[in-house]
Formats: sequence, structure tokens, C-alpha cells
Amino acid sequence: MANVVWHKNFRILLDLTRDDLDHPEFPGLWDLIYATDRFYGRRSVPVSERDLQCGGVCRDMGVEAPMHLRMRGGRREAVHERREDEERHSVPMSDEHKAYQERILRAAHEGGFGGDSEVRTRVGRTWIQTDTLVEGADGRRIGWEVQLSTIDESGLRGVRARAGKAAKNGITPAWHTDRLAYAQRNDTHWTRSDRLPAHLIARNGDLRIVSGFRALDFWHCDTSAVYPCPDGVRRCGKAHATAKPRDVFFDDMVRQTAAGTIVPIQFRAGKTMHRYWVTSADRDRLDDLHGNDTRLPADRDIAPASGASRNRPTCRPATDPLTNHAPKDLPYIPALPLQPPPPAIEAASPPTVEHINRARQRSDGTIGLPSELITLQRAADDAHLKLQHLSDNLERDVQRRVWREAAEAVQAAVTHYARTKRLNRYEVEARLRQLVRNPTQ
Repeated sequence: MANVVWHKNFRILLDLTRDDLDHPEFPGLWDLIYATDRFYGRRSVPVSERDLQCGGVCRDMGVEAPMHLRMRGGRREAVHERREDEERHSVPMSDEHKAYQERILRAAHEGGFGGDSEVRTRVGRTWIQTDTLVEGADGRRIGWEVQLSTIDESGLRGVRARAGKAAKNGITPAWHTDRLAYAQRNDTHWTRSDRLPAHLIARNGDLRIVSGFRALDFWHCDTSAVYPCPDGVRRCGKAHATAKPRDVFFDDMVRQTAAGTIVPIQFRAGKTMHRYWVTSADRDRLDDLHGNDTRLPADRDIAPASGASRNRPTCRPATDPLTNHAPKDLPYIPALPLQPPPPAIEAASPPTVEHINRARQRSDGTIGLPSELITLQRAADDAHLKLQHLSDNLERDVQRRVWREAAEAVQAAVTHYARTKRLNRYEVEARLRQLVRNPTQ
């Protein structure tokens, strides 16, 4: 049972210990709500489909716990539908949860910041209760919420609304867990560490955050890029950013979020919006990239989020199963003798840098593409055609190198031209090949 009830439709909290439910502006509110709930009961409407939820501990934890009303001995009572929701009010805070709260406060104090646990902030007729609130630099407030409960992922609801309410009132939400299912959600900025007992969490060893922090890798979408184009084209010639997972020490995370050197961002990958923590330098570079995606943003010097530490690790680091360790005793293999260079054969010389530079300057006004681009593409096609007519393996190896160098020269010239003219690189390349290989179309 609980004394505070949340009405979903009216969007107000009801205090059953008060005659007016803490809403004197609505006379007869209890009679209306109680009669409505009894009507739902007579019509066999499930409790989960009614208008009432727990507004106390369950709501503070981000859990939607349906309730119904009853009168016992002239006293108003709100009863949970599920036993696990009722037990949440009587079960004390776990030792692991307390250890995290103590560690957050200790890390904050070591960094020169203040803080407190179970902070209740009044917001109008409602309130925000934060597990641990850290007072950072420049008026920054970081609200750490530790979620270690065993409820399933579908039972953890209202996180986005609770985090949004905290953000509107000047509190940066930071949710931490040791459950993989919670860390994969995108309703707020989650961080995750390994599941550990309380005595390991509380000690001064290095506790690592293994999920939630990212390092942004900025790159040009050209032929040398190792990532696929996020826009779904072959190579667009623009600048992009890729979020790469990085570990960070939990204590450093607490201190640097308070100092403002680690900040939350929303990062779009395809159609999905992710929420990560990154360094402030990466956040600034990402803002520059959004302002102009044709060139890479300038580098910013900043200390790494986590460096080496003299502390013993909180838990033993896992051994990388992909690491290939060579055996100690290997038979001696003599080095192969150097082979003589292949005989020189007649081959078309690859385009030089001078050709590429001229391709960037001259343009054929009739077809809209530089005439030198057509020359480079024809040279590459001729080299490839000659390769197909060779049967000697030695000659094919030499000609294959000539063809690859010619193809790389075309790709570099097309990329530079599309980037300079702010054109779609894929369309430029397709138009060029059509002009060279099918001039009549």
C-alpha cells in the first residue's frame, strides 16, 4: 500500500492522508476518483488499464505500478496490483546501491565537489527525488540514479519522463546500472559497470564503466575511409563522425561530469537516436561538423577521459579471447631469397599528380565535368582492358598495378571535384563512367 497515488489522466499526485488529497482547488475530488475506480471494478476493468499508479517509491524508481482504491475501517487505502511492487516499499535499499551512493560522494569530494544522497527537490505540487546529487562547477548539478533492481526491462518505465523533468529543473540526469538490458535503452544517458558485490564497489580500486562512454572518430567519406557511408551512398565526399566504445573509470566519470569535461550528447546513427557521454572537446567538434559537413572539424587538445592509475582494479580485467599469443618454441624457418625484379614490359604510364591537378582546374562546359576527369577515366579503362588480354602471370601482375594506380587517380580526382563543387560524389562518378563507356546515351 502507498499513501501517494499518481493519476495518469489528471496528471496530479494524490495524498491520501489529506482530506482534500492536497488539492483544495478541486472539491469532492476523492468522491469522484473513488467512485470511478469502483465503477471500473464492477465492470471488471483490469487494474493495469485504470487511471491510478503508485506515486511514491515506485514512481521515484521509474516503475509504473498500477493501483486500485479501497476503504478499510474508514481509512483510505491504495493497493498495488502486483506483489513485487508492494515489496518495493518494504525492502530496504540493497548494500550494492548504498555502496554506489557512497562511492559517488567520495569521488566527488576528492575532486573538490559537494553532494548528498536521497535529495528531494520540490517542483510545483510534485517533486524530484535523486539518489545522489553532485554539485559541480559553474552551478552544474549531476543527478546520479543507480538502478540495480531485478525487475524486467518492460517494468522499468517512466525513465524518459523522470529524466526530462530533472533536466528541465537544471539537473543533468546520469543513470548507472549493472544490467545489460537497461544499458541498451535510449530513454536517457545510461552507463554500465560489471555486476559486483558491495564490498568491491565500495573499496578504492579502479571501477570501470564498460558501456555508455564514447570517443568520436571524425573521418572523410572517400575511397580511403574504413567506415561505410552513413547516408547509404557509396562515397559522398562529406565528413562524418563515428562513436567508438571506450572504457572510463567510474570515479573519473563522477568528477569530470561535475567539472564539465565529460558531457551528454544525442548521437544519431541511421534512424536511431543514441544517448552517449563524450568529452567536451568531442562534443564541440561534433557541433562544428553539424555546422559544416564538407570538411573535418579542427582538433582540440584535451586530456584523456581516463589514464593510467596506481590503484588496484576493483575487478580482475577479462582476458581478451581474440589475442593471439605465439608459442614459445617454433621451428626455425630460413628466410626466402630475394626474387629478382620482374622484367619491364610495355605498359601505359599511370596518371601523375600533374594530371590530377589539371583535372581540378579545367572543365568542359558542354558536359559539365572537367575534361581531364574523362582523360583519367579513359586511361583507367584502357589499363583494365589491356589487363584482360594478357595471359602471362608476370605481365598481369605488372599491368594490375598500373590499372590500380590509374583507378586510384580517378577516384581522388572525382572526390576532390565533388567536394569542391558540393556535389554528390556517387552521381559524379556515375555520370563520368556513362560519358566514357556509353557516350551515345
